[in-house]
Amino acid sequence: MQQIPESVDGLPCLSGFEQLIDQARSARASATPRPDLTSVRSGFAIALHMHQPLIPAGPGDLQQAAVISNLQHMLEHPEVKDAHNAAPFLECYRRMADFIPQLVAEGKSPRVMLDYSGCLLYGLRKLGADHVIDALKTLTEERYSSHVEWLGTAWGHAVAPSTPPQDFRLHVRAWQHQFGAMFGLDALARVRGFSPPEMALPNHPDVFYELVKTLLDCGYEWLLVQEHTVETVDEGKRLSQAHLPHRLIARNSRGESVSITAIIKTQGSDTKLIGQMQPFYEAKNLSRVRLADVDVPPLVTQISDGENGGVMMNEFPGAYFRAVAESSGSQTPAMNVSEYLEYLRQLGVNTQDFSPIQPAGQQRIWARFIQAAGPEELAKTLELLRKEDSNFHVDGGSWTADLSWVRGYEGLLAPMAEASRQFSLQCSTGRATDGACREALFYLMLAQTSCFRYWGEGEWTGYGKEFCRRVKAAIDSQA
Repeated sequence: MQQIPESVDGLPCLSGFEQLIDQARSARASATPRPDLTSVRSGFAIALHMHQPLIPAGPGDLQQAAVISNLQHMLEHPEVKDAHNAAPFLECYRRMADFIPQLVAEGKSPRVMLDYSGCLLYGLRKLGADHVIDALKTLTEERYSSHVEWLGTAWGHAVAPSTPPQDFRLHVRAWQHQFGAMFGLDALARVRGFSPPEMALPNHPDVFYELVKTLLDCGYEWLLVQEHTVETVDEGKRLSQAHLPHRLIARNSRGESVSITAIIKTQGSDTKLIGQMQPFYEAKNLSRVRLADVDVPPLVTQISDGENGGVMMNEFPGAYFRAVAESSGSQTPAMNVSEYLEYLRQLGVNTQDFSPIQPAGQQRIWARFIQAAGPEELAKTLELLRKEDSNFHVDGGSWTADLSWVRGYEGLLAPMAEASRQFSLQCSTGRATDGACREALFYLMLAQTSCFRYWGEGEWTGYGKEFCRRVKAAIDSQA
């Protein structure tokens, strides 16, 4: 079978092999649940999120700086803040390749879901950390597929609510290219779930519809969402059964509708929730519940950074080994989401049986908006709601309720919007694999990295603006 190259002309291969990816996905088999799930009362699932941004770094003018991983910058500059964590971070990126084989050899039943951003994977290769990538490749092999579930994400760690939908689709596709090139199309075909960067979920109806449409078009079957970013469809209330799958409904202003299975991440964002294996201990206190006239085990699901904080670097390994040892063969086993969903299907529980939900805040929109009235009427409705309530917004939600990815970042969002516009005008007509457009795509996705809007105005927003400048420069070079 044809393979995807990791790089083309010195840049990561981020587009051009969509048909090959879709062919591999269409040939994948169903997930296989373990045979003894009928005896379990409840289960727990953990996901580790790993990310490092790419930045323009080096001596001299920022405009001439090479693009390297922030991790590489930390390793090369021990004087910068948090540089002492660089080596431990690097170890964290590979250590599950030690943990899983060891636990399997001991007869245990470990489970873990892994979410690695595309720019982290590319940065590791550029850094020369081949030993990390080789170790991770072990975890993509079929022999460990029942223990390790890889999750798709956006290549450049872009936040979906404030990234142009056509660009976010490019991020999703680019991650598939990166993962497939590094680990093979067979491994990529087994990727079913999607982990949105920053757990960011759009609540603007048209933006959210395009997100779900993108995920479905790219072969994803389920999406991980934060509990407080969604609401019930009928009353706009909080969920009553957060440990069960839900059907996430996306409706746009033109009356079109699609849906995807949602798995709910509960509680907060503290790394201690996974670092101390809280999901297991919470699940031990739960029992089967009724769903579609069938008793099913609830699933406690959490995701956190896999490297940040002393707890993940120091407490997690021991806590993970203890929880796996205690849960293996018990009535509260570790599960990965896709095997859990396949088990529900075997019980006769289908997607249509899941309770419908929607992004938080949409109930207020639908109560005022005339169905299928179109984008202009939707814009009028949103403006009316803003005038009535200054707290109303369609900036979306994320893992944190007190941080906006929009407010206060107009100085970066405007160049991002212009870079997106230029790219769309010059590279949307089949030129995505041309040299100039390939370079522009690379910089566009780097400019949209969430890190440039996390640390506030200053050096980091400057990195984002520089990447926006490089988008235009790449396009102009071939004009």
